[in-house]
Amino acid sequence: MPIVVDRPKIFGTGLVALDLVIGLDPNTPVQSWAGGTCGNVMAIMSYLGWDAYPIARMNGDPASERVRTDLSSWGVHLDFVNCAPTGHTPIIIQQIRRGRDGTPTHRFLWSCPHCGQRLPSYRPVTQASVEAIVPHLQNSSVFFLDRLSRAALTLAESAVSAGAVVVFEPSGKTDDKLFAEALGLAHVVKYSDQRLADAGQAMSEGTATRVEIQTVGADGLRYRHRLDDKVSPWIVVPAFPVANLVDSCGSGDWCTGGFLMKAAGSGLSGLMSIGEAGLNEALRFGQALAAWNCGFEGARGGMYLVSRPDFDRQIRSIREGRPTLAAIDRTIKVGASVACPACPDQPDKLPPAARSAA
Repeated sequence: MPIVVDRPKIFGTGLVALDLVIGLDPNTPVQSWAGGTCGNVMAIMSYLGWDAYPIARMNGDPASERVRTDLSSWGVHLDFVNCAPTGHTPIIIQQIRRGRDGTPTHRFLWSCPHCGQRLPSYRPVTQASVEAIVPHLQNSSVFFLDRLSRAALTLAESAVSAGAVVVFEPSGKTDDKLFAEALGLAHVVKYSDQRLADAGQAMSEGTATRVEIQTVGADGLRYRHRLDDKVSPWIVVPAFPVANLVDSCGSGDWCTGGFLMKAAGSGLSGLMSIGEAGLNEALRFGQALAAWNCGFEGARGGMYLVSRPDFDRQIRSIREGRPTLAAIDRTIKVGASVACPACPDQPDKLPPAARSAA
């Protein structure tokens, strides 16, 4: 009789969106995938072998159905993605271009290029949803949040009581009170120096932070920890070389996924016992995944083009200093279109929604 091994569980709330990715090749169909920081991390963790449960407020509109279909295809659990009151799923347009030096770069569009209206934006889950979700946090390994709200912090507090690692990835500092509360709960705080150079003294007295990670783009990241209650100096983890830079979007999410896979599968007790060498190894693994992701368009484009065995081989090659990309099938299957909610009668006039890829 085969032995059944429980998979680590991760719950997360924050930005779960529909990404519409406009690539460099104008003849390539616009790609539509589940995205947003939380959405990407949930999909990546499921891809890496975890049970992932995003918490969101999808209302059944075309964007939310596209996100649900995509997440479901990667084994993500959708038990808590229709929390009431529901609302439009956020839509983010990512446009990839070449800079003056020929290097690929990207920008995000938050308005419909046809009608000019703002695309649906993020709305947090409410306190009304918390009671039904809290019992399911038992035996979870990680709780992830990238946007703050009273409900998100209530869920994080319950996850702490369940022995989970709470991971906070702020995209910016908004409400000072909620931000301070988040630092009082989060064991891992990860942020970009480009977005938030000062995360509010994550390692200050009274915070829960055990690992503070600051990403610095092409230079990699630096981190410090207090696994033994003493704050370490900053430790630099250089980025791996990228064989062929296509798009860096989402690489931070892959770094988070790789780190959590190696460091947080046993919850907080496992993180606290990993030691400095184990912590460094987990972040190096995360950096390898980040470098791999730079070879594809979109935050998770490689997942659709590379088999899982090839993925594992390519990650090993990157870690061994010989980054290569195996031959892959780049055929993109055209799927249903997703239009701007403000101009639903004219979907073909919205460039990013005219074509989407599965």
